[in-house]
Amino acid sequence: MERDRRSHPPAYTPDYKTTVARSPRQPLLSVETSLSELTGPTFGHHDLGPLDHDLLRNHAVDGDPIGERIIVHGRVTDQSGRPVPGTLVEVWQANAGGRYRHVNDRYLAPIDPNFGGCGRALTDGDGYYRFRTVKPGAYPFRNYANSWRMAHIHFSIFGAGFAQRLITQMYFEGDPLRSQDPIAQTIPDAAALDRLMAPLDLGASLPLDCLAYRFDIVLRGRRQTFFENRPEGA
Repeated sequence: MERDRRSHPPAYTPDYKTTVARSPRQPLLSVETSLSELTGPTFGHHDLGPLDHDLLRNHAVDGDPIGERIIVHGRVTDQSGRPVPGTLVEVWQANAGGRYRHVNDRYLAPIDPNFGGCGRALTDGDGYYRFRTVKPGAYPFRNYANSWRMAHIHFSIFGAGFAQRLITQMYFEGDPLRSQDPIAQTIPDAAALDRLMAPLDLGASLPLDCLAYRFDIVLRGRRQTFFENRPEGA
């Protein structure tokens, strides 16, 4: 399927400063995929650890991570609402203070020794996935003088081959930084950005424990989730 450029951020978006230097200056070329990209990998439950989906515990050393405990859950479906089972869903995020556990992150917020910030899960027969984590914090980045990223969680969804990997970001309903986030604002279609805002789901929240947010991922069609690397869908 040909990429729909109307809903994709322009490669050159000056408000997102790094696109000025890295946007292509020549016409794009279409590269044929090889057999190695069309076949594999295959994932099974034996590839995952028992705590891979639980970011509250999978990196804990001597206690729980700092921050607001949340559940993030949803379904992966096609354009007709049919579930996509056995899909590997990976997530990575900043901690509650807005800092990633990465050597290149120099933000002044402290590293949480009990929080690694990444996890993975396989969708079940109904296309359902679920993670426990902490709500990530907003953080500044070197775009312009006072540029901030709103709280977000990165998602990677793997299909049947390496060429079918899809990447997106989940935001939180009602985030006051939505209109100020330079990266989110590169999406020209407001409805596409709406579909990245996960609503609060009190029905899935645990009393006296944590709130829940629902993030459904649609691979194709008019209601597809916006994917950074392939906005036309799977």
